[in-house]
Amino acid sequence: MNVLVLGSGGREHAIVWKLRQSPRINKLYCAPGNGGISAEAECLAVDLKSLDSIVQLATRLNPDITVVGPELPLTLGVVDEFQRRGWPIFGPTRAAAQLESSKSFAKEFMQRHRIPTAHYAICTRKDELKSALAHFHPPIVVKADGLAAGKGVIIASTKDEAQRTAEEMLSGKMLGDAGARVVLEEFLKGEELSFLVLSDGERVVPLVASQDHKRIFDNDQGPNTGGMGAYSTDQVIDSGMRDWLVAHIARPVIAGMKAEGAEYRGILYCGIMMTARGPMVLEFNCRFGDPETQPIMMRMESDLLDAIEASIEGRVSEGDFRWTHEPAVCVVMSSGGYPGAFEAGKLITGIEDADRMYGVKVFHAGTNRRDNACYTSGGRVLGVTARGADLPEAVERAYDAVMKIRFDGMHYRKDIAARGLKHLREKS
Repeated sequence: MNVLVLGSGGREHAIVWKLRQSPRINKLYCAPGNGGISAEAECLAVDLKSLDSIVQLATRLNPDITVVGPELPLTLGVVDEFQRRGWPIFGPTRAAAQLESSKSFAKEFMQRHRIPTAHYAICTRKDELKSALAHFHPPIVVKADGLAAGKGVIIASTKDEAQRTAEEMLSGKMLGDAGARVVLEEFLKGEELSFLVLSDGERVVPLVASQDHKRIFDNDQGPNTGGMGAYSTDQVIDSGMRDWLVAHIARPVIAGMKAEGAEYRGILYCGIMMTARGPMVLEFNCRFGDPETQPIMMRMESDLLDAIEASIEGRVSEGDFRWTHEPAVCVVMSSGGYPGAFEAGKLITGIEDADRMYGVKVFHAGTNRRDNACYTSGGRVLGVTARGADLPEAVERAYDAVMKIRFDGMHYRKDIAARGLKHLREKS
């Protein structure tokens, strides 16, 4: 089979790396790809903001399956366009992808289908803010309604800060159209969990759970990012909690979308907060997470292509995934200044040395390759990922690999999987 993957980040590199292991794949393409993906798939130019550009590329390549990595093509309706032409594609339709593209849609959907989530208010005008904020106690979560590349969520420590932030979002100065509506939410305390399931529109099957690290600095300090690292281990949740999340969150979402005429096929990412009141949904994403995909793919032992095909063809079953019990850890190395302004074009050394280590894979996120050398090209640059016999070994291996890599201004968190290690110590 010939397979096309759309995207250019660490998530797409992990998907390409896993797909390449399938004996059924003859030719693997990635558009636009990056410096690391180019070693594992043929990278081709495409404008992911343009449906025409994607359709032209697919017309030329005629892939047997297209896999959509990032959210933007989904919200543009790339799946609808491909389905209209009879081309197999993995991902939800534009209507189904509203679960991610509109936070207000997602909150109202959860309310309709009694899916546990934080209390909220939706504001479209500045004069609505004061009366809405009267119903909240600080800290207050302020969310831009639309897509904002992981930067549309601010935790305000006072009502005044929440008001100012929401006003800035509504003015369009902060995030453009993404902030045309604002969602105010109660701040949930607890531990975050990334829970992904594969759906064929009716059935769902869970992937192994993982935990993301959103803040830029150690101990969850500083501004939110797209994700500075993640880990996956059997200890993140037990089988009873996994079954509860499937029964009370994942299945009701899929059934609710079908009932509302927007059948959901593909990966559903449920961002969960494990609170004292029980698990609550923070957000939905309509695709694999980044950087959670990196450790999840490192743990997958079954054929990813088979699972993707089952989703497209409406035959998802419990047997779609096999996993190793070995934990995996991903440490993101970012450009200095990220998530704010940063400089690109820095020479990266040591990737080959890290990649040669047992149990290690360096996934590229923001890189390009020229003259046989690798350079930075984005905020998040690399996702250094390692498997180990246990979590302490996986953490040590990932950081040993990080130490081999150098580029000017590089930054990474030194406490990825610290919560998992703490839980292990408490149990022993």
